Amino acid sequence: MKRTGIAVITAAAALALAQPSAAIAATGSGWTAPTCNRVVGDGAVTFTTDGGASLAGTTGTLKPISYTHGLVALGAPGTLLATRNNELQRSTDAGCSWTHAATLGSETTRLTAGSGTRAFAWEPNGGYLARVDGTTVTPLTSPVASVIGVGTDPADPNHVRLAGGDGRLYDSRNAGVTWSTTGTPAFPAGTGVYSVSFDPANPDHVVAGAMIRGGAVTTDGGATWTASTGLTSGASANLFATAVSPANPSFVYGIGVDLAEAVPGSGNEGRHLYRSTDGGRTFAKVLDDTAEHKLTNSTLLAPSPSDANVLHFEYGTYFMGYGTDLFRLDTATGALTKTHNAFDGVSAIAFNPASPSVMYLGVEEVGTPG
Repeated sequence: MKRTGIAVITAAAALALAQPSAAIAATGSGWTAPTCNRVVGDGAVTFTTDGGASLAGTTGTLKPISYTHGLVALGAPGTLLATRNNELQRSTDAGCSWTHAATLGSETTRLTAGSGTRAFAWEPNGGYLARVDGTTVTPLTSPVASVIGVGTDPADPNHVRLAGGDGRLYDSRNAGVTWSTTGTPAFPAGTGVYSVSFDPANPDHVVAGAMIRGGAVTTDGGATWTASTGLTSGASANLFATAVSPANPSFVYGIGVDLAEAVPGSGNEGRHLYRSTDGGRTFAKVLDDTAEHKLTNSTLLAPSPSDANVLHFEYGTYFMGYGTDLFRLDTATGALTKTHNAFDGVSAIAFNPASPSVMYLGVEEVGTPG
């Protein structure tokens, strides 16, 4: 199936992003846009104000092999955290300079923002878990061997939820010191669960993606789960990853495969971007995998914090020195814009809380193959 009505614009021109809402501005109270045009650091993080048409230069050149998997803007004004391989880096000037904060216990650490200067560091499909408070990293004992998602509670800085590879949620009321199971698993026993994403405004709203069974959503913290529909024209689908829009939690984006279409010679192999407008209960295909906008099982999804209809995603590879395409899809109009940069990939995206047109990019450098 070829998606119609999508215009791909390869542009060096700036992208006109929606203005931040009052809610976004309040969340980013005390924040300002970066005042620099060059980032002091090792090159792991840069930023763009025009959707990737131009990137801020960095004083250091990122050395291979480097992956910046974790990147979050915190509630504390001007404060961001990033993880490059097993290093935690910190900025307190809205991303203009970065310094070493700590060495972590995993090379593939992701970050989930908490309140103030707090965040949680975790290893996807692994057991590493830690709490970050300022520059202090406190190792935590994970209740499961395989973590696939972490969510925090804006109303309670000590309340954190964790999703295990079994599709079950685990709850902590003391900032991760102790854990208890909550609710029931998202899928029947034995299901391969790919990911679990949390609504950043409400840890009771969670969307899970699985092998063959597609998706499931809960709005009561895992007490009950509802199977997602619309992912397949047949009986089964793989839903690899989802992201709940911070602008409107009714909007959920996903990357997956309609297994009814995944047959030899199908072209896109059934791979699609999906969108839900009812919190993850019902999905619809909004973009197919094509040569112009390549989708993968691990496509990074970054919903705009100021416009629920807008999704940013990327495709990057070191192979043949290709570099990285950054896309902006407006699902309300069907407009798709692409910019390109020379990095081997973008592993993480965060937004300035007060100026959402400022996108922070966690980049990667793999080096020459072989």
